Amino acid sequence: MASDDRPLSPHLQIYKPQFTSVLSILHRLTGLALAAGTLLLVYWLMAGAAGPDRYAVAQGFIGSFLGRLLLFGWSFALFYHLLNGIRHLFWDAGMGFELKTAYFSGWLVVTGAGLATVVAWVAAYVVMGSL
Repeated sequence: MASDDRPLSPHLQIYKPQFTSVLSILHRLTGLALAAGTLLLVYWLMAGAAGPDRYAVAQGFIGSFLGRLLLFGWSFALFYHLLNGIRHLFWDAGMGFELKTAYFSGWLVVTGAGLATVVAWVAAYVVMGSL
């Protein structure tokens, strides 16, 4: 028999989001974004195998503003997920649990992912001539 005066479990309406919890949620979301982006990659490859007309349609979407925005977000997701995964490997080794270190490594991951994304897009622009 359940008692009505028992306290409720804490939930998102009670807790203030903390930097570390936001990064954890972002890690999961970037994993989902990478899975969705892989579907776009498979579509592009299948369109290429289906012939020049279908490839032109796929390339038209990927080259559109929305397509490039998705690719940019996918690039950030890739670098964030990679760097945060490395951060988790250090945690698996028992390092970096102090609050100050966890915050520092979190900011390092976010900054590194942003910089790596911009560098990759600038490099692609230089190599390809225009995006």
